[in-house]
Amino acid sequence: MVAGTVMLAVFMEVLDTSVANVSLPHIAGNLSAGVDESTWVLTSYLVSNAIVLPLTGWLSSLFGRKRFYMTCVAIFTLSSMLCGFAPSLTLLVFFRILQGAGGGALQPISQAILLESFPKHKQGMAMAIFGMGVVLAPIIGPTLGGWITDSYSWRWIFLINIPVGIISLILTFFLISDPPFLARKNWTEGAHLDFIGLGLLSVGLGFLQVVLDKGQRNDWFESNFIVWCAAVAAVGLVAAVVWELTRKDPIVDFRLLRDRNFALATVTMFVLGFVLYGSTALLPIFLQTLLGYTALLSGLVLSPGGFLVIIMLPIVGKLLTRFEARWLVVVGVSTVALSLFHMATFNLDIDFRTAMMARVYQSAGMAFLFVPINVMAFYYIPKMKFNNATGIINLARNIGGSFGIANVMTLLARRSQFHQNMLVSHLTPLDPAYQSLVSGSRQLLFGAGSNSIDAATQAHGLVYGLLQRHATMLAFVDDFWLMGLTFLSLVPLMFFMKKSRPHQALAGTH
Repeated sequence: MVAGTVMLAVFMEVLDTSVANVSLPHIAGNLSAGVDESTWVLTSYLVSNAIVLPLTGWLSSLFGRKRFYMTCVAIFTLSSMLCGFAPSLTLLVFFRILQGAGGGALQPISQAILLESFPKHKQGMAMAIFGMGVVLAPIIGPTLGGWITDSYSWRWIFLINIPVGIISLILTFFLISDPPFLARKNWTEGAHLDFIGLGLLSVGLGFLQVVLDKGQRNDWFESNFIVWCAAVAAVGLVAAVVWELTRKDPIVDFRLLRDRNFALATVTMFVLGFVLYGSTALLPIFLQTLLGYTALLSGLVLSPGGFLVIIMLPIVGKLLTRFEARWLVVVGVSTVALSLFHMATFNLDIDFRTAMMARVYQSAGMAFLFVPINVMAFYYIPKMKFNNATGIINLARNIGGSFGIANVMTLLARRSQFHQNMLVSHLTPLDPAYQSLVSGSRQLLFGAGSNSIDAATQAHGLVYGLLQRHATMLAFVDDFWLMGLTFLSLVPLMFFMKKSRPHQALAGTH
């Protein structure tokens, strides 16, 4: 009952992210924004979420974990309602920031509660069960979001959180309690000691969000505004780390990164977020803008891979009792990288099955990552540090996601322009293929009822539109190649992990 209760809130949070992905083109059109601007709906949530994530342990001990958890669920539910009624992109992004602040603590607290409920030698299977609940949301999310968007309105993808949030609050009130070893801080003392750390972290991550959201629109570091924002973000984050390392009772315990397994697992989770969020945002845009898929159809492409993950997660949990987690991560990383290289072979003529199976291959690899990475991270972390540790590792995933989305959208825009310039150089009036294409298009349009002058103008427009589609297609290919190569870079890190299996790590834990 406790596991089901904590997974319900996480289900709601993950569902909201995956539901929004397939609706981005609709949100952009309805609110008169560009597709790249609509991705702010994702990145603003992730970075706001990231500000709260590392503070989870400190805030839990300050307010009481159960009280803080219920407050976050309430904020998330209320802000979901506000997102559903947002009249403009600016307000939608603002409400998503509030939603991210409320949802930031849900996953690390749920994870900490679950880890406390199982002994070390069963934590692999416990995380597999937890992962099954987390994976269910991405399975139904894209399809549900596509169906809601096509049948009703994108606004309902946020409004459906309201009943789930209310049920979660009721169950949490009756079933969850604070553990006896979780000592409460004195409010005045706690707030006084780490107010500077909280301010530095919020400023750093807040300005980082501005850089990631506005960078592509403002031509990145060619803009003085972006340069200043990046400088403030860097100073804020570096100062936050230095400040926290000098505190006896830090708001974020960066000393946990001294553990080699935890540090490497955190880096791995950052790259996982970079690729996972980047590819999940990129694929629906590709399907809807270039192939003409509806939101529902693009959701059906994304969803089936999740069913394979549900089947694989318990198997991975069992494998963790026989093999080192790092070797399972190598299998997962290699599989996901190969799936991304397969996506790099996409063209404008691929069918539904090809796109769906590519996502299935990627999901198969992801099944070997979530559980083993978390098991590696918590090998030697004491139980009373779980709140801080889960906050840091989830922060890494979300920040990676923000960088991933910003990176793929920037690369998409830049490489589209590059390939367009390259292709245009081959379209000259003296080129026989170009002349043949324009002539054929002109005759087709003339036969459809256009006069000779209009048919000639429209023929050139059709050819240019075709060129743009191919240039954009090549840019998507570049994006998939980059993500595949980025993921492969994780393989060497696994050789630096401590050689310990879960049951062998017990002796050195405390």
